[in-house]
Amino acid sequence: MTAALVKRGPDGEGYYEKGPIALGHRRLSIIDLKTGDQPLFAEGGAVAGVINGEIYNFRRLREQLRVRGHTFATASDSEVVVAGYAEWGVDMLDHIEGQFALAVWDARDQTLLLARDRMGEKPLYWSRLDSGDLVFASALRALLRHPQVARQIDPRALARYLVYEYVPAPMSMVRGVHKLEPGWCLLAHPGAEPKLQPYWDLPVSDVHVGGRRTELAVTARELRAALERSVRDRLVSDVPLGIFLSGGLDSSLVAALAARERERDIDTFSVSFADPSYDEGPYAKQVATHIGSHHHERRVEPSDLLGLIPHLGELLDEPLGDGSLIPTHLLSRFAREHVTVALGGDGGDELFGGYPTFQAERATGRLLGMMGRRCRGLARRVGDQFAARLPVSTANFSFDFKLKQFLRGVDQPAAAHRHQAWLASLLPGEVPGVLAPALHAAATEDLLDIVDNRLARCSASNRWDRLMYFYCKGYLGDDVLAKVDRASMEVSLEVRAPLLDRDIIRLACQATPSLRVRGWQTKRLLKAAARGLVPDHIIDRPKHGFGMPIARWLREDLADFLGDTLAPTHLAGDGFFDPAAVSRLVDDHIAGRANHRKALWTLLAFQTWWDQTAGHATSPILLKSQAV
Repeated sequence: MTAALVKRGPDGEGYYEKGPIALGHRRLSIIDLKTGDQPLFAEGGAVAGVINGEIYNFRRLREQLRVRGHTFATASDSEVVVAGYAEWGVDMLDHIEGQFALAVWDARDQTLLLARDRMGEKPLYWSRLDSGDLVFASALRALLRHPQVARQIDPRALARYLVYEYVPAPMSMVRGVHKLEPGWCLLAHPGAEPKLQPYWDLPVSDVHVGGRRTELAVTARELRAALERSVRDRLVSDVPLGIFLSGGLDSSLVAALAARERERDIDTFSVSFADPSYDEGPYAKQVATHIGSHHHERRVEPSDLLGLIPHLGELLDEPLGDGSLIPTHLLSRFAREHVTVALGGDGGDELFGGYPTFQAERATGRLLGMMGRRCRGLARRVGDQFAARLPVSTANFSFDFKLKQFLRGVDQPAAAHRHQAWLASLLPGEVPGVLAPALHAAATEDLLDIVDNRLARCSASNRWDRLMYFYCKGYLGDDVLAKVDRASMEVSLEVRAPLLDRDIIRLACQATPSLRVRGWQTKRLLKAAARGLVPDHIIDRPKHGFGMPIARWLREDLADFLGDTLAPTHLAGDGFFDPAAVSRLVDDHIAGRANHRKALWTLLAFQTWWDQTAGHATSPILLKSQAV
């Protein structure tokens, strides 16, 4: 199992086996290069632990624990986890700040603790075997190395994947394998059922601060101070470190703060595209010049993607339909030539309302206020007829694409359902038409049940707070952070997200919604905090997004790959998708009659994963389609 994690941890390995427990660890050396090997121990060896990730407040915790009588054998940030557990038990999770998946074994009372960080920066898969044993790992591929893990695709997960572009936690694509949700932990004792429980939740509520216009500046100053501390904590490293710089607000703000902290001695990295609608390279260069960083840029071409195709299934680990995984991986591979750690800007859009869908929500609110439910359906039909007559463009956020996506959600009665429709590859009603008839039972379930179940935990009643909760609990953890983790760890690069610090999350949640989104202006609070650090034209330019020209490439350079991978004879043999329905999507896209790039890339990601990793007879992971 640990051999499957060698790219996540190429610098060392360690094991602990005693009684009913076996722990394995692969190390990517970041802090304490000489003595930080794992497993780590406390209480004379009675408490053992393995940790994937980084604990950013380890220095402060180390001093607190020393005062309480604990000694440390290493200078590792992770050792405070086992010492903290020995001191506080499960409450240790309330004390640590970081990105992590961890396992702690307490031999004194035969307790195993598994936990995942608050927002989901690090993954953790687990499964209960028929034997009663519990197995867990940081990647699905490692878990599937265990001979007793059932190797069957979960049709319910596949149906939801086609809607969300990811498999939403706690599900995984493999039946019987689960993802631990962000902010949750699992407690287990030998021979007993494991107990799952949240230890933290996004602190949204109906109580806000900063409602008066004059308080924007005050709250922004508090936010900037929190950002400065968060970036400072995440710059701690015993190996070279750099910054991902896209030229957007979030990464530019992180880069500016890092450059100020390091007195301009910082490396920044970006990728560019020939298609100007996707290319943010010029903006990244402008920011790099402004902050005085050592900037590195690499152009991404279709040939880069073609070179990745033989390894795409391994890169995915579990199917993920987010096409920006590819440029994120290429950026990570480029940065890894120079550094071992990179800081990124993930989290800003979810916490501060930065996506274009928040503007679409404002437009929808006004539209719904002017017409009744019956008129909404009429507006959708009229809009669809108009949109169908528009020329099909492959440009990034083209007018026809935005209009068609907007219309997909405009007649949804619930805000979260609207946003899921805007994000979706396929609408729930479209899934049965793509899946093979044998899997239709899974497709006729309520495929938005996870959205509703998650929002049932949200304590806020305000629409904008609930949308923040929706994005953070779904799209951020299951898609954005999963994408970054897989793309970067495949080249042994650790990526840190300063915007996901607990204090920054608290400030974003406490701020009155109008400080985040007002009218058509998004991310007001974060933009106010960035003034004076980032050039105004970078702060005020429209949201661009980090992607690649998949629609055009699938029609041109990758057309053969698309046709071969989704060929009817190929799909018929596996039995997951309806070959005729998929062929219609492929033909319409290549002929320019429609832009199906979201649906097609989602199908390609699954099929490539299946062909290269899961269904290939020579692979150590052998999943049989007839076992579905």
